[in-house]
Amino acid sequence: MPANPDPDADDVCTEETTRDAFLGGLIEAVQPVSGHRSGTDAVFLAAAALDEAESDPIRLLDAGAGTGVAGLCLLARFPNLSVTAVERNAAACALARANGAENGFAARYQVIEADLTAPGKTLAAAGLEQGSFHRLIANPPFYLEGAVRPGQGREDAHVMAPGGLESWARFLAAMAAPEAILTMIHRPDALDELIGVLGRRFGDLTIYPLFPKQGAPASRVLIQGRKGRRGPLRLRQGLVLHETDGRYTPKAEAVLRHGEALPIAG
Repeated sequence: MPANPDPDADDVCTEETTRDAFLGGLIEAVQPVSGHRSGTDAVFLAAAALDEAESDPIRLLDAGAGTGVAGLCLLARFPNLSVTAVERNAAACALARANGAENGFAARYQVIEADLTAPGKTLAAAGLEQGSFHRLIANPPFYLEGAVRPGQGREDAHVMAPGGLESWARFLAAMAAPEAILTMIHRPDALDELIGVLGRRFGDLTIYPLFPKQGAPASRVLIQGRKGRRGPLRLRQGLVLHETDGRYTPKAEAVLRHGEALPIAG
């Protein structure tokens, strides 16, 4: 584990947080005990975003970053990458900054506290420059208002107002450079809306399901597209996560423990 260059980072880790390892311990992240916690969704999202290093520097936007796990997984794999994380929750932003510093990525990791549905001028004032990101990843709230009971710890990070995906798609398209690639993770029951709002802005859409076990319905979908492209929608075979005995499948294990890429577009 890299030495902690931020003397205030330890102040973030209180009895209300845990320290969690990802990619087989390659990175660690302090997260809240209750409320939104990053897990396998963040790791699979990161694995699908980039499958090989490029010679030129890459700027990546992590929208809905939470405590920063997805971006940190990518920073650990790609030394030519810089990540800008956008998160509206102040406590999550503080943890993300501390996590970036503690893992040794402070020079390549920026956290911006902002509501991405805010007007463009507000976002620009916060430091978000339109058309400046080559890669984008997004983990939007999964549930509509009213679908989650109060007190479940999901009100902020997991609940989206009706029409919210349209606002997210508009923001992501505005931030994306020409030919930029967006990768998003969501629930399968949101696919109809996702294809609609993303397809108007990103082409060559690929859908990659994640199945909890063989024969079970998908529990998550990864969807990827490129700004300014046109092409038919592609549905890939996807990935089975668990064996019948509950263990991770070899492919899932390779992604989660060893940082293997998941090139969903083929």
